Amino acid sequence: MKPARVAVVGAGPAGLMAAETIRAAGHAVDLYEAKGSGGRKFLIAGKGGLNLTHSEPLDAFVSRYRERADAVGDWLREFGPDALRDWARSLGVETFVGSSGRVFPADLKAAPLLRGWIRRLREQGVRFHVHHRWQGWDDAGRLHFDTPEGDLRVDADATVLALGGGSWPQLGSDGTWPSLLQAHGVEVAPLRPSNCGFDIGWSEHFAQRHAGAPLKPVVAHWQDEHGQPHTLQGECVLTATGIEGSLIYALSAPLREQIERDGHARLELDLAPGRTQQRLHADLQRPANGRSFSERLRRQAGLGGARAALLRECTDQAQREDPATLAQLIKRLPLRLRQPRPLAEAISSAGGVRLEAMDATLMLHALPGIFCAGEMLDWEAPTGGYLLTACFASGHRAGHGVLHWLQSR
Repeated sequence: MKPARVAVVGAGPAGLMAAETIRAAGHAVDLYEAKGSGGRKFLIAGKGGLNLTHSEPLDAFVSRYRERADAVGDWLREFGPDALRDWARSLGVETFVGSSGRVFPADLKAAPLLRGWIRRLREQGVRFHVHHRWQGWDDAGRLHFDTPEGDLRVDADATVLALGGGSWPQLGSDGTWPSLLQAHGVEVAPLRPSNCGFDIGWSEHFAQRHAGAPLKPVVAHWQDEHGQPHTLQGECVLTATGIEGSLIYALSAPLREQIERDGHARLELDLAPGRTQQRLHADLQRPANGRSFSERLRRQAGLGGARAALLRECTDQAQREDPATLAQLIKRLPLRLRQPRPLAEAISSAGGVRLEAMDATLMLHALPGIFCAGEMLDWEAPTGGYLLTACFASGHRAGHGVLHWLQSR
């Protein structure tokens, strides 16, 4: 096959993986990045120890992608968690499985892996162009970039767009691209916050005193759209406006959808997962002996600090004085979630280019020769390595899609 010129727009994990796949087949690859360097969100994700993927069985792994499990599962069967670990090893980065099943680089850092990857791509001949912001196509069908030197027009035999979602816009994925694709008939679902916190609306006194306080462990109870109950134990954090943290992020999709459907979401927290309601009832019936509510909770129910304050915030005097009611509320304290936090604050985004707008190789039906990959596609997943793995896998799929397209021309 005659070597072709391929443009990749976006230097996050999906774009870098697509570039690597295409360049390995001998084609010229130019990679364009709006920021001054690639992988900025990847680096931020690694600040607390880069959670690269997860070690759970593939079927369970795939189920994390909810309604997009079939499509994403196809990508992962070509380039999944094990392949990602092997790929990291090819860059000299060993990985290990943590106690939670999450997979991390041995040094818990993102920067060495990213630096090594970009260095290898440059050595393989991938040409990087930073400070190049994509502006769509001109009338001749050429890619249009805004650069420090002015407008640039680029002819490409195929293009991979890996533009990110809309979260953390300061890192490059600012979600400004949907209109550019919609103008060409590409169906794009609205970008929405995912893996995000939610607003509840605390009193000023509670917010000032307890914002930032952790709740761990607690058990969350909620119902899905079919009315089926679910529970999950984890950790969360009180904020000035509501609640966030790993437990809440894991539930963000169903909670967000419930708010969109009903105007609010109901989440119940078990503040004392180590005690039964019956035991709490019995303990709370003991005489108060003049103790304050907070002291009673600490001595009789083992609840102090932020948990006791949260219980006070969400109950009235009559409920606090009745042992049976109080025991029930400790085990199932209802919280009314008003809205998700803004997209810019979210860890990731839902929505994006509808998978139905593409074929199985991730090429757009409306724009032959144009492929999309990464978080700009309409899928979402919880944190825990699932987001990154699917980004890598989609870049791998799009890269091979480009190769198939070039060969079939």
